[in-house]
Amino acid sequence: MRDDTKEKAMAGPRPVVLSGPSGAGKSTLLKMLMKEYEGVFGFSVSHTTRDPRHGEENGKDYHYVTREQMTEGIASGEFIENAEFSGNMYGTSKASVQDVQAKNLICILDVDIQGVKNIKKTDLNPIYVSIQPPSMEILEKRLRDRQTETEESLQKRLETARLDIELSKEPGIFDLVIINDNLEEAYGKLKDVLVDEIAKVQEANKS
Repeated sequence: MRDDTKEKAMAGPRPVVLSGPSGAGKSTLLKMLMKEYEGVFGFSVSHTTRDPRHGEENGKDYHYVTREQMTEGIASGEFIENAEFSGNMYGTSKASVQDVQAKNLICILDVDIQGVKNIKKTDLNPIYVSIQPPSMEILEKRLRDRQTETEESLQKRLETARLDIELSKEPGIFDLVIINDNLEEAYGKLKDVLVDEIAKVQEANKS
C-alpha cells in the first residue's frame, strides 16, 4: 500500500520550475495564477539556514534548519537543488515536492538559474519557465522603487540578474522565456504553457 502512494505521489502533475531575477515580476504572476486557479497549484516549502524574519512560520514560509542539518541532507541526496546566498543556504528537498504532488497539485519551484541547472540533473521532469525583465534599466528601477535593499545588496542583485539574463538565453534550458514588459501578456503566455497540466488537475479534482 505504501509503495502505491509513493508511486502516485511521483506520478502527480508535472511540477513547474519558475526562474528569473528578483524584480522580473515572478511573484506578481504567481499571485495571479493562484488567484485564478485556486486549488490547482502548491508551493514546495524550501529549506534555509537563515533565521526566520518577523511573522514567518517554520514549515510554512521555510523549513528553518542548521547549516549542519542542511549539509548532511545535501550530502545524502535529499535535495533537488541548493544554493548559497548572502551567507545563508537555501534548498528544495525531494520530499517537499512530493508532498505537493501527493495532493494532486502542480508544484511550483521558484529557483535561481543555478537551481535550474541542478534540477536538470534529476528525474523531476518539470516545465521550465524563465521570467525576464524587459531591460536591466527597468529591473534596476523596479528594485530601487521597492526600497528594501541597501546599495550593496542592490548591486549584488543586479550582478546576479545580469548573469541570469545571459544564461537564460542558452538554448534548451527553458521551455519558455517570458519577457515581462506587459503583465497581462506575460500572464497569458504563462497560462498557455501550463494549460494542459491545469486541465489534468481540474479533471482529477472533479472525479
